[in-house]
Amino acid sequence: MSNFIIDAKAISLRYPKEAVYALNSVSLTVETGSFFGLLGPNGSGKTTLISILCGLLAATAGHARVCGYDCKRQISAIKPLIGLAPQKIALYPSLTLYENLMLFASLYTLTSLQIKQQIEKCLQIVELETQAYKKIYTFSGGMMRRANLAASLLHNPKLLFLDEPTSQVDAHARNMIFKSLQIINASGVTIIYTSHYLEEIETLCTKTAILKQGKIIATDSITELKRQHPDKTSFAEIYLSLTES
Repeated sequence: MSNFIIDAKAISLRYPKEAVYALNSVSLTVETGSFFGLLGPNGSGKTTLISILCGLLAATAGHARVCGYDCKRQISAIKPLIGLAPQKIALYPSLTLYENLMLFASLYTLTSLQIKQQIEKCLQIVELETQAYKKIYTFSGGMMRRANLAASLLHNPKLLFLDEPTSQVDAHARNMIFKSLQIINASGVTIIYTSHYLEEIETLCTKTAILKQGKIIATDSITELKRQHPDKTSFAEIYLSLTES
């Protein structure tokens, strides 16, 4: 049995009326249990790739398997196994955090007791137990990000997609999110993580893929990428040299 929770081969996608492919023959494997980083400039194809792997978009060409299932033909089997915390906060601002989590948990095949237990567990992971009955619109940016993360964990996913989960948060909130993610990954959940903060990828990820103009131009551990570029003094310098126009 394959140890790859994601196995994508020659994935391409071109949006209607666009001359250039958003993704151009992207092949990628991700090992089960890993913390995998996706890097690339704006428009490089990171969010498009995640959308295809989550079943939100259909690839123009190529195929992918996620959690052992085909993304095109078996997406209904994949969706219960994955979680997604999108870049945009996906919560109802006029509801409390607890009400939001109750609403989202009700979409899964969970009993009332399981919903209660899962909400308590997720609140503990993101350290928002004391904020559960406050409305989302009163939250700081960092609290919203952590609440967004909690909502993606309610059904115990095997694979978690995080699209810039620390965007526009301060250093303290970022550190709390880091702690939560390390707990989640240590429990066996595979994490796919996109960010523009290179130090986050270097700190958290066991392996990374770098995209540019719809193509993967490098994929390896940070240590190996540094070994491959001995003339560069830092990972940031390697990334910038690979992605500059």
